[in-house]
Amino acid sequence: MSGQRVDAKVVMLGKEYVGKTSLVERYVHNRFLVGPYQNTIGAAFVAKVMSVGGQTVTLGIWDTAGSERYEAMSRIYYRGAKAAIVCYDLTDSSSFQRAKFWVNELQNFEENCRIYLCGTKSDLLDEDRRKREIDFHDVQDYADEIKAELFETSSKTGQNVDELFQRVAEDYVSTAFEMSEEKGLDLNQKNPNTYFYSCCHH
Repeated sequence: MSGQRVDAKVVMLGKEYVGKTSLVERYVHNRFLVGPYQNTIGAAFVAKVMSVGGQTVTLGIWDTAGSERYEAMSRIYYRGAKAAIVCYDLTDSSSFQRAKFWVNELQNFEENCRIYLCGTKSDLLDEDRRKREIDFHDVQDYADEIKAELFETSSKTGQNVDELFQRVAEDYVSTAFEMSEEKGLDLNQKNPNTYFYSCCHH
């Protein structure tokens, strides 16, 4: 992966066991891994090349550890991120409080990072509606307040997973286009925010 060109750095944030790694697995490899689950230690990196409006975009996705003991380390990975997918488990109300913590972190330290709220494990609600602990409308109100996009997803069924990452890429391209318009740049030139990922460059 050393030397991989990345256009948009995306960071996954959220409490442990909310399903961040499963989201990335479903999106990048189109698979759902059944347990036993292992905690991510530090962060894992994967790049995904996609097409948006005739342009090729490479998302560099950092899947960070959800455990609070890795909190300081996670700050390293969201530095310079263009987008943050902040995850919470639809069946665990405490995970939404943790999501709000990460939103506050981003607002304080990475204010140019676009935020996407992602409720996970929607397939569990299909099985039993009573498992829902977080009201959709409450989260939508919060998303409006912080100017974030909201998605409810299932890594198991694939519901809304591609749509989530596609929106991230589309928003990045439209923002890059607006910036290039302001600066009078040719969009055929590489975006000045492009950087190269290497083993020693986070």
